[in-house]
Amino acid sequence: MEVITEGVNNLTVADSAAPGYQRNRIQVSNTKKPLFFYVNLAKRYMQQFNQVELSALGMAIATVVTVAEILKNNGFAVEKRITTSTIDMREDAAARPIPKPKIEIMLGKSEKFDELIAAVKEEEEEEENSA
Repeated sequence: MEVITEGVNNLTVADSAAPGYQRNRIQVSNTKKPLFFYVNLAKRYMQQFNQVELSALGMAIATVVTVAEILKNNGFAVEKRITTSTIDMREDAAARPIPKPKIEIMLGKSEKFDELIAAVKEEEEEEENSA
C-alpha cells in the first residue's frame, strides 16, 4: 500500500499530443491497478486541476463507482456530473460491433479537501518519525 501511495505522490502529469486528451481524466481498469491506486491518483489530480473525471467501460464501471464513493464518503470530493452511454467495440474491422456500457464521473474538490490532505500528510509524517 505504501509503495502505491509513494508512486502516486511522485507522479507528474505530462501533456499528451493525442487529440481529445483530457489531462484530468483517469481511465479506470478493474484488472491493471489496485483500487487505492485510483483513489490516490484522483486525489493528486484534484490537487493539480481542482477536479477529476473518472471514466470506465464494461466491468470496470463497478471499480470507478467505488473509487468515486470512497472519495465522496471521506469528504475529499463532491459529485459534479455523471454520464452513462454505450459505445460500439469491434475486435477487428470486419467483426460485428459489440455494445459496451461506459460511465464518466466528474468529481470536484470538496470545501474541506485541502484540510483533509494536510491532515493526511501530517499523519504520514508522524508515522515516519515514529518508525
